Formats: sequence, C-alpha cells, structure tokens
Amino acid sequence: MNEITMRLQADHLIMEALKEDISSEDVTTNSVMKEAVKGEVELICKQDGIIAGLGVFRRVFELLNDQMEITFFCKDGDEVRKGEKMGILRGDIRVLLSGERVALNFLQRMSGIATYTHQVAKLLAGSRTKLLDTRKTTPNMRIFEKYAVRVGGGYNHRYNLSDGVLLKDNHIGAAGSVAKAVEMAKAYAPFVRKIEVETENLDMVKEAVEAGADIIMLDNMSPEEMQKAIELIGGRAETECSGNVTKENIERLTSLGVDYISSGALTHSAPILDISLKNLHAV
Repeated sequence: MNEITMRLQADHLIMEALKEDISSEDVTTNSVMKEAVKGEVELICKQDGIIAGLGVFRRVFELLNDQMEITFFCKDGDEVRKGEKMGILRGDIRVLLSGERVALNFLQRMSGIATYTHQVAKLLAGSRTKLLDTRKTTPNMRIFEKYAVRVGGGYNHRYNLSDGVLLKDNHIGAAGSVAKAVEMAKAYAPFVRKIEVETENLDMVKEAVEAGADIIMLDNMSPEEMQKAIELIGGRAETECSGNVTKENIERLTSLGVDYISSGALTHSAPILDISLKNLHAV
C-alpha cells in the first residue's frame, strides 16, 4: 500500500480505530508515565506465516507521533517464522503503549488473511485459474483486507458496488430474467464495464451466454454441473466458480480449468497471525 493510498484512503480509517480505543485518554499509560521517556520495543512473530500490513502498523504510531523511529527486518509478502524479530520501534514510551493494540490488530488481521490466501493459492499452483476475494469483508476494513489478499498471492474481485456489474439472483429476480437483466445492464452501464452474471443451473448458464454476458459465475453447483456448464459456454465468456470455497474443498475445482475461483473465506474466515510487541524498555 503506497503512501498516497495510505493518506487518501487509509489514514482516516486508522484514526477512527485509534479514537475507538482512546476516547479521551489512555488512563493506564498516563498513570505510569507522567512525562515523555524514550523507549524501545521489539516486534516479534509468534507463529509461522506471511506478513502483511507493516505500512499500516507503522502509520498507527506515526499518526500519534511523527517522531517515531521504526525499523523493519522484513517486508510485506515475506514468510516469517515463530520467534523471529521483525522490527524495532523507538520513541515516546507513551506512544508505544497507546498505539500497541490498534497497530497489532491491523497487522495480525492482515497477516492472517495473507497467510490463509497463500495457503489456498498454493493449491492452484500450475493452473491458469486465478484466486479471487469477494466483498465479504469486515466493515471499514476492506482496503486493508483486499490488500492483504494480494500480498498473499490472490487477486481482487470488484472493490465495491461502483466497480463493476455483477447480476446476482436478486438482481435477476428484480429484472424478471437473466436476459432482461443483461439487456438492462448493457443499456445503463458504461461500455468499459464487463457484465458478470451469477448462475445456479444450466438453464441460467445458457440464457447468460445467449444474452452476451462477459463473465459467468457458476454458483454452488456440483463439479459435474460446472463441467457441463463450461462445455456449454465453450469459451464465449470467462468463467468463475463460487460458493463456500475454502482451503479444505478447493481441490475439487482445480481440474475444471475455469478462469477464476472466488472465495469469501479469504477475508471472512482467515484466523489472525499471532504477533506481539515485547521487551519494552527505556533507552
């Protein structure tokens, strides 16, 4: 996540997280630290995984005090090991203590998503299929979680509702049919937008192909049904598999040869990566 993106899209979200944690003051820290004392603390990995979110971690402390000195010994996307020292933070001990939880919450969450995504992406190695995330993200965390997916080796589906046309079951129900929904989308959406249709059976697949959909999502179908759908599509549209895809069951889809497999689990079910700030002392 570059500096411009951080300032434009992330700073206000980080500030809201800090305000949530410090509504007026950090009573505990202010009780034991009456004035500024320079200190140092180590960033320690407590679990093997893929690190993501170091820039966000740094930004938490910078927004509290721009005089912080932070040195990392790894970068986003690196494999880290239990017990590894990943960085050193130096500055006002009050800032180190007050920013600790928020900074770690971001880093642990993002690194957990990157780690889980990496594990799932490895199961697609050697195929042409790309692993996609979804919009099933934590409210106000999407920019961080989708970044973490990319760090882990996945790809982003549309970022939000303004980003592309995806006609799901209820859109189709509102329009009256697959064909009508595609027709209306083509008439309304800018021509540069691809039109994707979510289908649940072969009849819907056939209708979507004939209506000229750019991408056809095969949602919650059996692998056998998906194979028939792919043959029916015959390269006339890109293909995407979806529907409760996890690390445990994605292998049943790897031989289908679809263009994309999307998984909400990348963001809604990834466990955190355990990371701590340890050995705080004055310098």
